[in-house]
Amino acid sequence: MKPLSWKQKIILKIFPYIAWVILKMLAWTCKHRFHISPELISPESISPEIGRANFIACFWHGEFLMMPFAYLKIRKQPKICVISSRHFDGELMVKLYGYFGFHTIRGSTNKGGDKGGARVLAESFRHLRAGWDMGITPDGPKGPYHHIADGVVAMAQKTGVGISAWRCFPSRYYELNTWDKFRIPKPFSCIDYHLSEPFFIPKDMDIEAAKKLVYEQMERF
Repeated sequence: MKPLSWKQKIILKIFPYIAWVILKMLAWTCKHRFHISPELISPESISPEIGRANFIACFWHGEFLMMPFAYLKIRKQPKICVISSRHFDGELMVKLYGYFGFHTIRGSTNKGGDKGGARVLAESFRHLRAGWDMGITPDGPKGPYHHIADGVVAMAQKTGVGISAWRCFPSRYYELNTWDKFRIPKPFSCIDYHLSEPFFIPKDMDIEAAKKLVYEQMERF
């Protein structure tokens, strides 16, 4: 990442904490409805290959804002790494997610993303095999919108960990004019969280077929 300007340093120092406080207040005003597949936290979700029930949470970039509340509904003690870009907006997300107790892996697994994709994948493999959950936006950090990049497939195929499709649907929201159509729930809205049962990608499945499978799972809600 390029050296930060003094303005960016000030923003990075102040904004994530303010955003965390605002998110907590916003969440308090909203009604939350969690549609969590029982298989996500039951013995049936254990991978037949590795014998563990950790998972890869897959969610669109435009819906990541409220996802910490969904994760904390499942895991009272966070044990998750979230893939975050090395851009400035990624640095903001690192600081914000840190207040929720989340860890991050800096970089992009997308071919068109940051350099060091192989390092990011290797680090994600290591954490998944050690029993950590992983959070990834397959269309991040810069799109295209609702596109499935190779990274999430590589994680699932190399480690045998299941992918859980996560969606967030606020009843009322602000939608930013950004490539990801970023959504911010309005106060006192109702937020529906859908967390699917983990599905496993065979190691010998063709990459394009695997990406199509992930997309279909993400868009079925």
